[in-house]
Amino acid sequence: MSNTRTETATLLALTFVVSFCSFAYEFVYSELLTVMYGGTVTQYVITVGLYFFSLGIGAALSDDLNAEDRGENFFKTEVLLAAAAPAGFLLVVALNSVRIPPAVPSELIWFAARLPVVVVGFLSGFELPLLTYLVDGLGEEDAATPAWLRRFGSRVHDAVVRCLGVVWTVKRNDGRRSGLSVVLAMDYVGGLFGAIVYAKALYPGLGLIPTIFVLALLNALAALVFVVRFGDWSPTPFATSTPLVGRVPKALLVVCLLLTATYAGVVANHETVDDQLSELYLEQQIEDEYRPGTMRAEVTSQETTKYQHVIRYRRTWTGSGPNPHFTGRSEQCLRLDAAVQMCDSWADSYHNGLVDVPMSMFERGPETEVLVIGGGDWVAVDHLRQYGVTVDQVDLDARFMNRTKNEPFFRRWHDDAYRYDRLNVTVGDGYRYLQQTNETYDLILLDVPGATDDELLTLYSEEFYRSVRRHLSDDGVVVTWAYSPDGYPEHNKAFLNTVGAAGFTQHLPYWAWEDVDSDGEVERVERFHVFAPGERRSLPVADGTDYVRRHSDRYRDAQWRPVPRYNGVRVNSIFHPNYDILVDT
Repeated sequence: MSNTRTETATLLALTFVVSFCSFAYEFVYSELLTVMYGGTVTQYVITVGLYFFSLGIGAALSDDLNAEDRGENFFKTEVLLAAAAPAGFLLVVALNSVRIPPAVPSELIWFAARLPVVVVGFLSGFELPLLTYLVDGLGEEDAATPAWLRRFGSRVHDAVVRCLGVVWTVKRNDGRRSGLSVVLAMDYVGGLFGAIVYAKALYPGLGLIPTIFVLALLNALAALVFVVRFGDWSPTPFATSTPLVGRVPKALLVVCLLLTATYAGVVANHETVDDQLSELYLEQQIEDEYRPGTMRAEVTSQETTKYQHVIRYRRTWTGSGPNPHFTGRSEQCLRLDAAVQMCDSWADSYHNGLVDVPMSMFERGPETEVLVIGGGDWVAVDHLRQYGVTVDQVDLDARFMNRTKNEPFFRRWHDDAYRYDRLNVTVGDGYRYLQQTNETYDLILLDVPGATDDELLTLYSEEFYRSVRRHLSDDGVVVTWAYSPDGYPEHNKAFLNTVGAAGFTQHLPYWAWEDVDSDGEVERVERFHVFAPGERRSLPVADGTDYVRRHSDRYRDAQWRPVPRYNGVRVNSIFHPNYDILVDT
């Protein structure tokens, strides 16, 4: 009896572990597909739907597995899961690391990227029925539970039954629980723990790549524990008991051992593996808007903060570049998540456009109040410091802000601007800050990344711009970088509709200019908008900032215009996001 209780307890513990892994796998795939293709809601909904669909198919087909080899089939299932889950992860990464010929249908790529979800769900569908049969075969599932846990569970069960009795007719079942009910309970608890541990520990603490190998290692260990505890290890055929697992194929056992050892090594060196795989992927993806062979990229450093993936890299133009002046040129760049934030060749011109152009419209002194939302690299603050204005800055990522204070790449551009004596810094969410503060500002600068994922859509929403408008002074304006209408026409329409719906009636679009390739001719670099909820003074040129006067021929004709309204393009709202158009994937 004692041995049977131990065996049952082991099976229930394995149920918990495999359920933990199965649910966590789907969260990993959901996040991975979001990173690769954008659309958090879309990816999570489709992934969960496909998972439960394939889970049901697997469960339905589990009865067709040989009833006499259920133990061996469970072992095979766990080994296959341990192998398939990381392989599927790497497949999705590979699909986004190579240039796929245009002739390949996009529907085929869509299906291939989600095939790992189906495979993991299908294999997971075998687990629960197989474990239920195994536990029922032992017949000691109640006895295997510790006494204190049985007492606690009994009290909780009594309380729940009394609640059910308010609506339904119930009868307390004091008999032995079926194997199905006990295994289901452990399965649900394992799934809950899988979700919590993934969200609170694995993903934020390790990242996606190490997490998938941690889960695969648990799967492989579960398979090993099962086969060691329940396998047929007797030296003679005259064993006193019948094992749950017959003599497993030696090749399969070797595969399981190799997987376990490999994953253990990966987990032990997870930081190195994470960096190498991430760099391999990123170096294929960075600057992929250029044609193949135009540019070579090398990741020099990367880290994941609580809020974003910070990537530093060096890019070098090859002989096939768009301009002969570029050939052989090398420069450092900063990338936040999927958006290129700053490169040596245009770091200054970007901030000239963001700060120096609109500052031509205001007094240059402490009486001018400026709010910077974002700008954790401190470069915008450095430009504002030149005009002696009062600056409030709100940025979400304290870790990134602290890192940029001392790194040479950033110090070159911000010149220790974080020490500016008229600067007040708040670490927090810009939208929430606007909801809580009573301050008004003459100039609000949005130094934020492009809309590369759903989490950034708040900064492109009608609600956010309404909050911005409420905190402008009588003559105040807001300035933001914007996607070009030439390259992103639908995004531009949706963005302008959103800003207009928030109450901004006038806008002044303009470009930042720079001689990027040092050929003596200035080129337009980045596009910006000044938005206002009413009439404002025109952009002064003769008495503007040094930058505006230097490019006076480019800004002399800049005019305020009514914010256009485009038919058939939906406004972006927090509760009704327009991510299919706004998110840049």
